[in-house]
Amino acid sequence: MHQVEIFVLVAGAVLVAAVCRQRGWSSPLVVTGVALAVSFLPFVPRYEIDSELLLELVLPPLLYSAALQSSYRDFRASLNSITRLGVGLVLVSATAVALVFWWLEPKAPFAVALVLGAVVAPPDAVAATAVGRRLGLPRRVMTVLSGESLINDATSLTLYKVALAGAATGGWALGEGLTTFGLAVVVGVAVGLVLGWVVHAGRMRVDDPVVASAIGLLTPFAAYWVAEHVRGSGVLAVVTAGLYLGHTAPRAGYATRLFEEPIWSTLDLLLESFTFALIGVQLPWVVRDVIDSHEGLRHGVELSLVVLLVALLVRPLYVFGTSWYDNLRLRGSHRSVADRLSAREQAVVSWAGMRGVVTLAAAAAIPATANGAPFPERATLQLVAYTVAIGTLLLQGLSLPWVITRLGVGSGQEEAADAAQEAAMRVATADAVQRVLEKQRPEWTRLMGSERADSTIERLSAMWRGRAAAAAVILAPEQAEDILPDHVDVAESHRGLGVEGRPATGSLPTVEEGRRRLRLRREIVAAQREVLMQHRDAGDLDEAVMRRMMRELDLEDESLSSSWLQRAAD
Repeated sequence: MHQVEIFVLVAGAVLVAAVCRQRGWSSPLVVTGVALAVSFLPFVPRYEIDSELLLELVLPPLLYSAALQSSYRDFRASLNSITRLGVGLVLVSATAVALVFWWLEPKAPFAVALVLGAVVAPPDAVAATAVGRRLGLPRRVMTVLSGESLINDATSLTLYKVALAGAATGGWALGEGLTTFGLAVVVGVAVGLVLGWVVHAGRMRVDDPVVASAIGLLTPFAAYWVAEHVRGSGVLAVVTAGLYLGHTAPRAGYATRLFEEPIWSTLDLLLESFTFALIGVQLPWVVRDVIDSHEGLRHGVELSLVVLLVALLVRPLYVFGTSWYDNLRLRGSHRSVADRLSAREQAVVSWAGMRGVVTLAAAAAIPATANGAPFPERATLQLVAYTVAIGTLLLQGLSLPWVITRLGVGSGQEEAADAAQEAAMRVATADAVQRVLEKQRPEWTRLMGSERADSTIERLSAMWRGRAAAAAVILAPEQAEDILPDHVDVAESHRGLGVEGRPATGSLPTVEEGRRRLRLRREIVAAQREVLMQHRDAGDLDEAVMRRMMRELDLEDESLSSSWLQRAAD
């Protein structure tokens, strides 16, 4: 495949995705449809991509990016639902699909049928979470969907490799498969934790956001390849490293966080668009390969529709049939008894089974040969996998917004709780600022005298208390009196909001005074950031609220670095 042709495919896919983002359309489905239409043009070549390219170069950064954005605490709290869907549902779906395919195609070895089951089993939460975020799904539903998509890939790809080995050798040993699966899980998690710790330790010592971001870009590939080399799950290594580094990111430099966020968002857009466009341009050629096979297109289409039906039915049956599992409290989950999915939320989760990147990548990566002979039913397997991916995107992806709206599943109460949390944290950070100011009292007394030092500290303290009072009244008016301490008057929200950074007298500040103010403002930002992390770690602050407030502090740090005070200090 010529590199110019790949560039044209990526550029066209990104252009279509950009239009979809602007108009609020489902970009995976539209990109695939446009690519399919373009593939019929006579001058469009057949795209032959190395089967390992998608699994080794496209999948790791996508999974790593999703893990970075996930909350470790929410992931742990929803461990029940995530494990029953990300592990149990994948195994059940893969087995059901394999048995149906084997029943309809008895000539194919069961290992080959299981390859197909592993390929079509894992849903992709990209489309579901995009819809859910736009329509305001509760965070626990979003956590379950995104957490499921992180570990179901590891389950399905490990099963996929076990099945491929069985297809290549012509034998199938359940015990050996379970041993391989268990080893992959343990080794993959261990590699991810070790690599995550090493990368975090390195970025805490690197004071260059460009270098730190470059290390971050290399991390998912290193995790995947190292884990695979030692017979672990590369996917689990990537996910584990991403969760660890996402959880510890607030302790890294602010510039690194501001650099990495747009980088990963851009890379996600490029890789997802490329994958869905690739499947669109490959589909006609897969159909031709099926036509040329001894079974013919009609048989392939029948198999595809039956497997699609099985994939659509197994998920809701399993979700509702195993809902009791959410009542169990797994060790380490720290989950509240009341925090379980309602029947309506279960219904939304059961319909959010759109297949995506992993299914497409695994289907494209099915080898052309097995043990020196052509891989059995390869073209048919790919046609079935593509049909399931496109069919679920079309049926479930387009109807999911209607299902959410019809069931009335929303996050109104959650938004109110987030507002109350943020108001409480602004009061807590104001207290932290007060402590920072009190630490300055001896030096300020020496520089400006006791009376002026007391006056300055009181004035600045009143400003921060006023900001906290204003935030509490605006964000959570009904709880403001409970959130604010007794000594804080709501009227203080109107005082001193323009005082910050002004000189103590009417004179212009000297360079030394500017440096002192710069140090003070940085200490204030650091104290506020530490309060947020402490409350997050204690379970008092939701990760989403913390990250929203942390971004404000990061931007303030960035503004300080770009200010004339910093230039004067340098």
